[in-house]
Amino acid sequence: MSQNVLVLGASHKKERYSNMAVRMLLDYHHQVFARGNKSGFIESAEVVTENKPFDDIDTITLYLNPTNQKVFYEYILSLKPKRVIFNPGTENKELQKHLSENGILFEEACTLVLLRTNQFELENSIF
Repeated sequence: MSQNVLVLGASHKKERYSNMAVRMLLDYHHQVFARGNKSGFIESAEVVTENKPFDDIDTITLYLNPTNQKVFYEYILSLKPKRVIFNPGTENKELQKHLSENGILFEEACTLVLLRTNQFELENSIF
């Protein structure tokens, strides 16, 4: 089942995991939105540099270290995603507490691994 996924911390550099995630999410037929520091496109996904009010976000997958996440707390909560994925190196107990308080599920996992092992779908996730 296709999901609306926001990649937060998207990079245009192909060797970056965030870029690989955007491309792999597209390969798996998800609707991908990307927020990064430089506008442009990663394949068909537009990378925006402002906090757009995307509708119906199922999953936000994080590629920002905890320090860089702080400025996005309100934005993440405002999108009301069903789930947030903390990729390796992005684990953040403070943000996880905010998510829990707002009824948003989260998991510490690798988006690329979840996709490759058919565990990305929300109903397959373990929280």
